[in-house]
Amino acid sequence: MSANLKSGLLTLLVLASVTGCDGESSYDVTAAGSTNLSGFDFQTGSLPIPREPNDNPASEEKFQLGRHLFYDKRLSGNQTFACESCHQQALAFTDGLAVPTGSTGEVLHRNSQTLTNVAYNASYTWANPVLHTIEQQLVIPLFGEFPVEMGINDANRDEILQRFEQDPRYQTLFNQAFPNEQQPVTLPNIIKALAVFNRALISKESDFDQGTMSSAALRGQALFNSEKMECFHCHSGFNFSDSTLHADTVFVSRPFFNTGLYNLDEQGSYPAQNNGLYTVTQNATDKGKFRPPTLRNLAYTAPYMHDGSIATLSEVLDFYAAGGRHIESGFYQGDGRLNPNKSEFVNGFTLSPQEKQDVLAFLGALNDEAFVRNPRYANPFLPEDNQ
Repeated sequence: MSANLKSGLLTLLVLASVTGCDGESSYDVTAAGSTNLSGFDFQTGSLPIPREPNDNPASEEKFQLGRHLFYDKRLSGNQTFACESCHQQALAFTDGLAVPTGSTGEVLHRNSQTLTNVAYNASYTWANPVLHTIEQQLVIPLFGEFPVEMGINDANRDEILQRFEQDPRYQTLFNQAFPNEQQPVTLPNIIKALAVFNRALISKESDFDQGTMSSAALRGQALFNSEKMECFHCHSGFNFSDSTLHADTVFVSRPFFNTGLYNLDEQGSYPAQNNGLYTVTQNATDKGKFRPPTLRNLAYTAPYMHDGSIATLSEVLDFYAAGGRHIESGFYQGDGRLNPNKSEFVNGFTLSPQEKQDVLAFLGALNDEAFVRNPRYANPFLPEDNQ
């Protein structure tokens, strides 16, 4: 059994024992209509209301507790690492690296995804079909061992809880967030508060949202939505991802796609630690399949792809124009264009220099400077002038 698969199984066991979640049951996936379960103001603008798990309705008090925990290194086993270490607001809650390094110095295998509009994800992490809520996903960075991120484990969990129990500020924050509990400083409550903070990270003030796109961006939008480029098949809707869920969703789609980034053995394999959906399903046809991420705030989230192996958006367009990537020599040698699992929508295309600039202008119109500067999402431990 691979280390990643062991980690996935461990995560599910921890999920059941620590959070009390049991997969889909905490999510009413059949519910339709813009019912705001909690009455919390997600500040979505014209975007739909996020769907909330039945057992974790949002509140301002949970949001503020989650915001503090997100930026606090005391949440890691060795007190050197915070959620922010991989998810910096100025970079749309990414880290600018190809792949991050965890609290113990262990290099992770996948690029830190943006938390832009993470509330609308239909599944979580790059390629795990069983993680349907932020609460479930949070177990991985907090407790995961293959690789270690935050480094919470059986040996240090009591000490970590004591750090917050003994802090007067956190005593107030936990009591306000969970007023009906005698001992609210628990790992399940930490997960709930972090999830509420993450769920409220809504980006909705781009030129696209405000209807102020340039003529070049409008031309690029037409190309993006054309059968020539076929981008819209995987990156559709208001969040530019087919894997999208919100309060109005009736039919949930959780697709994963192989884009032809690798083909190591001419049978579809990706690098061993990054075989995508296959790591969970062990189905050979799932090798190299990953969840389509949102395209919002791409200006801040380079490098790109699940392993951060493409540096610029211009190169990303070149990659899709070629219909995949042909690595001619070296350890990753192989012709991704011929990957047998590659999506039918990655067939290649030709763009003139002007058309390429128009598409880049459209992608640029999805950036939201207000989001990366919003003081509501900033580090609460910094002086207000630095937020």
